[in-house]
Order: sequence, then structure tokens, then C-alpha cells
Amino acid sequence: REWYGWHFPELVKIVNDNYLYAKLAKFVVNKSDLSEKDIPALADLIGDEDKAKEIVEAAKASMGQDLSPVDLINVQQFAQRVMNLSEYRKNLYEYLVTKMNDIAPNLTSLIGEMVGARLISHAGSLSNLAKCPASTLQILGAEKALFRALKTRGNTPKYGLIFHSSFIGRASTKNKGRMARYLANKCSIASRIDCYSDMSSSIFGEKLREQVEERLDFYDKGVAPRKNLDVMKAAIEEGMTNTVSEEDKEKENGDTTAKKSKKKKSKSEADGDAMDLDKPANTAAAEEGTEKKKKKKKHKLEEPQDQEMAANVNGEQDETPKKKKKKNRDAAESVEPKTATEGKKKKKKSKTEADD
Repeated sequence: REWYGWHFPELVKIVNDNYLYAKLAKFVVNKSDLSEKDIPALADLIGDEDKAKEIVEAAKASMGQDLSPVDLINVQQFAQRVMNLSEYRKNLYEYLVTKMNDIAPNLTSLIGEMVGARLISHAGSLSNLAKCPASTLQILGAEKALFRALKTRGNTPKYGLIFHSSFIGRASTKNKGRMARYLANKCSIASRIDCYSDMSSSIFGEKLREQVEERLDFYDKGVAPRKNLDVMKAAIEEGMTNTVSEEDKEKENGDTTAKKSKKKKSKSEADGDAMDLDKPANTAAAEEGTEKKKKKKKHKLEEPQDQEMAANVNGEQDETPKKKKKKNRDAAESVEPKTATEGKKKKKKSKTEADD
């Protein structure tokens, strides 16, 4: 704004947003080159035709001085850097929103993404924040003021990082301390639910936010807020109904997938049957060919077996007389030793008789 203000000071009054100003500075560069032809392009950048016409008219009757080409190039580069930084900031904010909704959904729905992220980073982690009592959570970020007050025996601080929440800004000066104490209490509850609960849902955070809104109305108008027990019961009931509905959806999805798989199976079976119907003619011809081959193999195997059988029979016929001759010889040899032993025995008997 300061650099380009020397060349085109009227642009600051027409465009207030820094990002749009940087875009226009990069697009226009030299105001003397602007004409009515550039109105549609300017309207696309800004999103307003009237403002685009106003910029072109202001460029014609501008009080700014001319800049050298080198200065204009530097202004253009600086405008590009500002645009890149703002885009990076947007992306980073989107990342922080998604991350906080995943990690601490109840705390984000109660106090917002930025303040919740600052509290978690200052405590060190979500588990450390959950361990903190509500009184310490209320003063997180104001430790210097607290120790100074303890040293000088003055008034202790009423709020730390919680002050950036919109609830304390909306409360009156008299009720800001009360509101900070109440909000810290609800933040500690939300952080503990986020840290230790199994299911991640922002129902409790929304209900706690409603309670804080009711407390603000009570301080301003005197409307009595609901009891904490009733609010928590309603939150638990809502959570149960949501879980039941999610389970039903999962079951429906499972049924649809099962039906699809059955359909695929039936289709595959039908395709198989069609293939089987196409095959029979080919299969019959193939079977005939295989039967012929088998018969040929059997015939070849049977011929050598028959030859072997015939050879065995002839061999047995030749061997039978030889075997008979051998048997007769063995019998004769077995008879001869018997007769010799009997003769010896008789001789011995006769000698013994003679001696007697």
C-alpha cells in the first residue's frame, strides 16, 4: 500500500482488502496503461463492475507520480509475495480446522478452532490439557501476570488465552470474570471428553456451547438456564441415536454389497452354463479321439504280455522232466545212508552177543 500509494493513491480508498489490493497492483502495474478494455478483467478480479469502472476513471485523473520500470517490477514482485503468503495462510487455516475437528471436535465446537489450538499448544498436548483443572485452564497464557500478582500481592488475572473467545467479548465488563470462569469449566469438560472418549462426535461440545449462551442470557436478561444434568442426558440420548443410525447405515451398505456379490456369482454361473452348451459337439469329438488312442495303447500292451505268457508255459514244460530226475536222485541218496547205518548197528549187536 505504501509503495504503490506513491504511484496510484486513489486505489486505497476504492479497495480495502489487502489481498485484493495486491492482486490489483500486480494486474495494473502502470496506471497510465489502464483503459476501458480492462474493465471486464478488473471486474473478474474484484467481482464488481462498478468498482472496476471507478478504478479506471480514478487512474485517468490520478494525482500520483510516475515510477521507473525497475520500481514497478519490485512492486509487482512484492505484490506476488503478499498473494502467496495470504494463500498459504488460507491453506494452513483449512488444515488446522480439519485437524482440530479430528482431534478435539467438542472443544472446537465450544470455543473455536484457533483458541482451542492455542490452548492445546500451550498445555503441550490434549492429554495435558485434560489433566488441567478449570482454574489453571482459565489462566493459561497469563502466567507472567499471575506470578507478578502473587509477588506484589495484587489482583490475580481473570483470563488468559480464553480472552480471545467471542463469549468474553460479548459479556459486560462486570460479568467478564464470571464468564471466563464458567467458560473455563466447560472447556475442561470438553477437553476431557475429547481425550478419553472412544467415539469422536461434537454433540457434547454443541450442548456445552448452548449452556454458555444460556449463561450469557442469564447475566444480561435474567433468563434461568437449564441444569447441567438435563443437558448432559439430552446429549447422551442424541449420541446413542446417532450411533444406532450409523450402525443401520453400515448394515444396509453390507446388505447391498452382499447382493452385488450374489448377482456377480449368478452372472458367472450363467456364463459358465452358456460355455458348457457351446462345448458338447467339440467334447464328443475329443472323447472319440481319446477312446481310439486308449484302444491302441491297450492293444500294444496286450501283445508283449501274450508273448511272455507263451514263453513261460514252454519253459515250464521243458523244466518238468529235469526236476523229476533230480527228485529221484535225491531220494536214492537219502535211502543209501539209512541202509549203511542199519548194517553197522547189526554188526555191533552180533559182536556183543558173541562176547556174552
